Amino acid sequence: MSTTLHPTPSPTQAIIRTPLARVRGLGSAKEGTGHFFKQRLTALANIPLTIFLIWLVARYAGADYATVKAAVRQPLIAIPLLLLVLSGIYHMRIGMQVIIEDYVHGEGSKMLMLALNTFFAAAVGLTCVFAVLKLSFGG
Repeated sequence: MSTTLHPTPSPTQAIIRTPLARVRGLGSAKEGTGHFFKQRLTALANIPLTIFLIWLVARYAGADYATVKAAVRQPLIAIPLLLLVLSGIYHMRIGMQVIIEDYVHGEGSKMLMLALNTFFAAAVGLTCVFAVLKLSFGG
């Protein structure tokens, strides 16, 4: 009868992770590496979108309101602006959530801060989306 040998976990690993946690592959936040990948994905998306924003600001620096408004009416300008707002706000929300989860220790305080973080991100995001849509549709 042969038995399969399993590597012995290090003392740190044996203390920190329960067998159930090792099976599930989840960290202390019970979400695994989802936040890590979402944060990196939005950061990656924000690179070309931010370059686009810098180009847009440089291109229309000193232009009057009507000229900028006419530019934002173009789909090739409005859509990347909306994508930047959505990606940037989501990136901000995830980053603040990780900070809150790491540094706020009271359970009630943590839940309140997480709710406020979500509401703040939604308010800022909706305001920015409204502004871009209003300009792009001629408001």
